[in-house]
Amino acid sequence: MFVSPAYAQAAAAGGGSFGALEQFLPLILIFVVFYFLLIRPQQKKMKQHKEMLGQLRRGDRVLTAGGIIGTVNKLINDTEVSVEIAEGVRVRVLRTTITEVMSKTEPVAADKAPATADKAKDDKSDAEPAADK
Repeated sequence: MFVSPAYAQAAAAGGGSFGALEQFLPLILIFVVFYFLLIRPQQKKMKQHKEMLGQLRRGDRVLTAGGIIGTVNKLINDTEVSVEIAEGVRVRVLRTTITEVMSKTEPVAADKAPATADKAKDDKSDAEPAADK
């Protein structure tokens, strides 16, 4: 009249290895989604920020994390930068607090600087005779 529940449980047991995979499959899928939506883009953004800080040079207009806009005056060392925020007002800022380079300056090559100065002189000499006529 009374049936032991142990017999009913023994009949249902089967395929134990596939059941474990089914249990971990949702966790694996959640990790994959998190990797592609959160972890990978964040790593990419950090890499771009590090590259931007590596290319920082004197004369660049920058925005700090505190909202201060200024011009890079001097690269002190690998971690600090001197930023001029107003005429004659310079502050030392950690490189990592620079969030954006608003405008970059072009590097001046040694051979290009005299050529542009000579060209400017030629332009002035051409303009002067035209003004006399």
